[in-house]
Parts: sequence; structure tokens; C-alpha cells
Amino acid sequence: MTNPPPARSPRTGPFVDRLFGWAAKGAALLTLSLLVAILGSLFVGAWPAIAKYGLGFLTSTTWDPVTEEFGGLVMIYGTLATSIIALLIAVPVSFGIALFLTELSPAWLKRPLGTAIELLAAVPSIVYGMWGLLVFGPILATFVQKPLQALFGGVPVLGALVSGPPVGIGILSAGIILAIMIIPFIAAVMRDVFEVTPPLLKESAYGLGATTWEVVSTIVLPYTKAGVIGGIMLGLGRALGETMAVTFVIGNMNQLDSLSLFQAANSITSALANEFAEAGEGLHQASLIYLGLVLFFITFVVLSLSKVLLAQLRKGEGKKS
Repeated sequence: MTNPPPARSPRTGPFVDRLFGWAAKGAALLTLSLLVAILGSLFVGAWPAIAKYGLGFLTSTTWDPVTEEFGGLVMIYGTLATSIIALLIAVPVSFGIALFLTELSPAWLKRPLGTAIELLAAVPSIVYGMWGLLVFGPILATFVQKPLQALFGGVPVLGALVSGPPVGIGILSAGIILAIMIIPFIAAVMRDVFEVTPPLLKESAYGLGATTWEVVSTIVLPYTKAGVIGGIMLGLGRALGETMAVTFVIGNMNQLDSLSLFQAANSITSALANEFAEAGEGLHQASLIYLGLVLFFITFVVLSLSKVLLAQLRKGEGKKS
């Protein structure tokens, strides 16, 4: 005698489906409402500075709480410069790591190496900052800045880029520390999206005699371009919003004496961390909130540009190069 088949669980009714839809819609609307509320509170808090300085706040280099004259150009420049340096370093390194883990690494090395890279993301940012100030900064000053100054000191443009006291803190130091911090995020996303490429496509290309680079450039990257750009934007967002590590190594100077890579500067996040707790109500606090609003706008522009780039890439699919 055979056992009867197990009874099927009863299907959920239309009310449960509608309830699930309402819950999902409510979560989306809640997220959008929080975003609008944050933007509104920033705008309200920054209004005294907006009313007094307007868009001139973005081009002024003066930051003097004593005379209540504020301009955010130094902080904006420091934020963008360190983030760009971080991306220029982190993206190629992350791409190489992801390529090695998915295409070149022996099987026994993939898991421990991938785990070690992901563990870098778990290191607190303040630890990166202390390491950058106490260990990396002196190394950068002794073995990079001093030789570069000796080599390019008399060259008009290159000499200006490496000028400054060799103390190991500044824009370049902050950018390198940020690069180390965002490499695990970008590399992990790239590795995951590379692994979702159908093996049949890669095996077909290898069967036709393609090299590893040809497979990656013509098969893997076009198939995973949305995920790759998403990973890069994730790393850029982390770099733009990082606070403690940048505060330790950027120098926290509200002046822009030169465009040297070793020039001590400031960023929006480090200025907020250093001054917001001591800023009194009035123009000083409003100017700091104005900086937060500018950072919000920069992040929004970066995300919008990534969406436009993805749309252009999709539009170009199928066209002959």
C-alpha cells in the first residue's frame, strides 16, 4: 500500500496578495518620504547661509568663523579631489582583483583570497585613519614626496604638484587611504557580477581561440556593465561620504594655497566632524549645513550621471563599432 501524497499547503487569497502589495508600496513611499524629509531639513537649516551667500558660497575660499565669513570651495575641492584620486587608484586595482578571482586564480586560492579582501571592508574607518597618520603618512613623505620634490623641484608645473612640507598628510594621502577603503566594495561587486556571466559564452569564446583579456573585454564586461558601474558608484559614494579616515590624514586646513597633491586641505565631511559640535546657532551652523546640502547634491549628480551613462551604453548595444 503506497503512502498518500503530502497535502499541498493552501494558496494565499487575494487579500494577502493585496496586503503584500500595500506593504511593498508603503516601504517604497517611506524611503522616498525620508529622502524628501532629509533634503527639506537640510534646506531649512542652511537657509540663512543660502540667503546671505547664494551660489557665491560655492566659489569663495574664505572660511572665518570669527568674522562670520564662509565659503565652501576649499571643502568642495578637497572632497572631489580625494574621491577622484581614490577612484583612479581603486578601479583598476579592483578590476584586477575581480579578474584574477574569476578567471585566473587556482581553485584553492579563490576562497581565502576573496575572504581576505572582504575583511578589509570590516576594518573601522578610524583604524584606517590612525594607520594613515602614524604609518602611511611618514612613509609617503619620506619615500615619495621628498624624491619627487628633488626630481621635479625646478619644473614649473610638476614642481607645483609636489610642493609643500613633507609631513605625509594632504590630499594625496587622503585619496590613497580612501582607495584602500573602497577597493573591497568595488572588487566584491565586480567579482560577483563577473561570476554571473553564462559560462557557455566564455567557453565559446575560448573555443574560438580568444585570450583571457579578449573574453573579459568582449564578453564579460559588456554583459556585466551595469553591475560594474554600480560597483564603481558604490565605491564613489563611500569615498564621498567617508569622515573619520579623511579627518585624520587630509590636514583639516581651510585654505587653498596651491594645487599641490601634498597640500593640506579639508573636505566637507571632515569640516562637519570637526566644527559642527562647536558651531553656535546662526551663520556658522547654517554654513556647515549648507556644506551638507552641497554634498547631498554632489552625490545626486554622480548617481544621475551613472544612470545617463548606463542609458547611453544600452542605446549603443548592437551597433557596429
